[in-house]
Amino acid sequence: MNKSTAKSFVFWIVIILIVNLLSLSFYKRFDLTNDKRYTLSKAALQTIDSVDTPLIIDVFLEGDFPSEFKRLRLETQQILEEFQVYNSHINFNFINPTEDESQKEAIVSQLTDRGLEPLQLNVRESGKTSQTLIFPWALASYNDYSVKIPLIKNRLGDTQQEMVNKSVQHLEYAFADGFKKLTNTKLKKIAILKGNGQLEDIYVADFLTSIKDNYSIAPFTLDKVASKPIETLEQLTEFDLIISAKPNEAFTEEEKYVLDQYTMRGGKSLWLTEGIVMDRDSLYTESGSAVAIMKDLNLNDFFFKYGVRINPNMVLDLYSSPIPLAVGEGDNTQILPISWQYSPLAGSNPEHPITTNLNLVKFDFASQIDTLKNDVQKTVLLRSSPLSKLQGVPKLVSLDDITQDPDKSTFNNGSQTLAVLLEGNFTSVYNNRIKPFDLSNVKNESVPTQMIVISDGDVIKNDVLRNQPQNLGFDRASSQPIGNKEFLINAVNYLLQDDKLLDIRTKEVAIAFLDVERIAPEKAKWQVINILLPLIILGLFGLVFNFIRKRRYS
Repeated sequence: MNKSTAKSFVFWIVIILIVNLLSLSFYKRFDLTNDKRYTLSKAALQTIDSVDTPLIIDVFLEGDFPSEFKRLRLETQQILEEFQVYNSHINFNFINPTEDESQKEAIVSQLTDRGLEPLQLNVRESGKTSQTLIFPWALASYNDYSVKIPLIKNRLGDTQQEMVNKSVQHLEYAFADGFKKLTNTKLKKIAILKGNGQLEDIYVADFLTSIKDNYSIAPFTLDKVASKPIETLEQLTEFDLIISAKPNEAFTEEEKYVLDQYTMRGGKSLWLTEGIVMDRDSLYTESGSAVAIMKDLNLNDFFFKYGVRINPNMVLDLYSSPIPLAVGEGDNTQILPISWQYSPLAGSNPEHPITTNLNLVKFDFASQIDTLKNDVQKTVLLRSSPLSKLQGVPKLVSLDDITQDPDKSTFNNGSQTLAVLLEGNFTSVYNNRIKPFDLSNVKNESVPTQMIVISDGDVIKNDVLRNQPQNLGFDRASSQPIGNKEFLINAVNYLLQDDKLLDIRTKEVAIAFLDVERIAPEKAKWQVINILLPLIILGLFGLVFNFIRKRRYS
C-alpha cells in the first residue's frame, strides 16, 4: 500500500467514525406513509408527558393466528415504539397467553375474569376453515394502577380484514385513552341525577364503571329544591356535567329552573329521555302485551326553547335488534332471537368525532326528535335506517306482532333522528317569564355550552343477569357487539372537552391485505413465482456468467 492510498484509507475511516458519533447524538425517525399512521398527535403524546417511572404494557397479541392479526400485532408494536421514542419510561412486552397448553384453561379463565374477553376467529388456509382463540387486549400498569386497553374494533357485519383495518385506525386513541386513565390526576365531576324516577344504579353500572377512572362521579338529587333552591343550584354548579338516565317522574318548575340556570352558567348535560311510556319488560307478562302511552315529564318547553322536540311516538325500523322469545312447547321449547322492529339499530354520523367508526347503537321504543330553528347549533349524531316508520300513541304493543311479517311498504318515513348534539349560547327557558323562585344572579343567556339529547333512556341501560350488570357494548339477543357504551363514553368525553383525544378517532388508515379467496386456488402459482423463479433466474445468470468468463479467459 503506497503512502497516498494509506492516507485515503485513514481519511475515510475517520469520516465513518465521525458519522457514527453524530448519529448517536442526533436521532430522527421519518414517517414516509401517505396516511402518516406512525405520526402520533400532540394530544396522544401529552398523555405520557408526566410519566417519570416505568409504565409497563403487556400486549396479548403473540402466537399463531391469521395474517390479518399478525398485521395488527405489527402495527401495535410500531405504535408503541413511537410512544417509547417520545418517553423512554414506556416499556412493552408481547405475550402469548395460550402458549402453555397445560395452563391454557386456567389462564383463559383468569383473563376473562379480569374483563379481557377472548375473540373467536375463523382461520381459512388452503381452502380449509378452522377456529382459533386470541386475546386482543393490552394491560397497562403504572404506579400500582392498571387499565385494560381494547385493541379490536368489532362492528356488526365486518369481515376480519375490515375489523383489523378499523382496529389499526383505533390503536393510537386506544393507547392514549389508556395512558390518560393512568396519569390523569385532576378529575372532572359528573352528577348522576336522581329523584325523578331515573334508572336504578344496577342498570347503569356498566357505563359508570367504564368512566369512573376518568371522572369523579356522584349521585345528585333535586329533592331539596322546594325548600333550598338557591343552595341546590350552587351545589349543582360544582359539577361539570349532569346525566339524567330515563326519568319517569315529572320535573317541577323549581327543578327545571335550577337545571335551566345550571345550563346558563355553562353546565353541560346528557339527557336520555323519551316521549312515551313503554318498556320491554312489561311485555313479559301473561298477556304478552302492553299499551304505549304518552309520557309527560314537564320538559317539553325546556327542550323546545333549546331547539329540539321529543315527539310522543315510536320509531319502528326494519333494520333492528331481535327479541329473545320462547318458541315451541314442552321439551321442544327453545329461546330464539325473533325480528323486533321496536328496537332500531341506529347508524352514526361519520363526520363527527363522537360517532366516527362507531358500531350500531341499539334503541328500544325510541321516540322521534325534531330540531327547531334558533341560534343553537344542532348536529344529528344518530339516525334510524331509511326503512323506518312512525307509530303514534296510545298503541297496544303485543308479542303476537312478531308472528306476522311486517308490511315493508309502510316503512317509508325515512331515517329518523334519535340523538342530537346542541352547542352554542342557549336562551333561558324562563326568559320573559315569571320565575319559580327569586334568584339574585339570574342569567337569561348562557355562556357557550353543550347538551346532548337522546330519545331513549334504554340506550344507557345494561342487562342484569343473576343480579349482575352485563356488558352494555354487547347485545345478548343477537350475540353481536353494539356501540351503546362507546357512544356514551365518547359523548361524555366530548362534553367535558376531552375532544382532543376524540379527534384521533377520525384518523384514516388504509391497510392493504391479500385476497384470501384468490390465494387458495392460486397458492402454487405464486409460490413458484416468488420462490422457484428467482432461483431459476439466479441459476441461469450463474451459467451465463461462467460461460462468458471461460470464453474470455480461456
